[in-house]
Amino acid sequence: MARTANIFARVEPEIKEQAEKVLEQLGIPMSNAIGLFLRQVVLQRGIPFDMKLPQNKPLSIEELSEEQFNAEIEKGMADLNSGKVVTAEKVFDRINKDYGL
Repeated sequence: MARTANIFARVEPEIKEQAEKVLEQLGIPMSNAIGLFLRQVVLQRGIPFDMKLPQNKPLSIEELSEEQFNAEIEKGMADLNSGKVVTAEKVFDRINKDYGL
C-alpha cells in the first residue's frame, strides 16, 4: 500500500457540504477527489482548469460615480415597476435544482 501524507485545509462549511453531496453521488470519497485534483496539478504543471476574472464583474458602489449610481437605481426601479422581479425563494429553488441540493 502506498504511503500517504495528511493535508489540512480550511474551507467554508457550505462549500464542503455541497462538494460532499456531489462527490457522494459520484461515489468518490473527498480524499480521493483531492488526490485526483493534486495529480492533475502535477500532470498539467498548474491548476487543471481555467482561472479567469469574470467578464461581467458585479458593480461596486465605490467605483460608481454619482451619475452611474443613480442610473443603476433607475434601472432597478424600472425593472420593479415593469414586473421584472423574481422572489428569493424562486432563486434558491433554481440553485438547488441546478446543483442537486
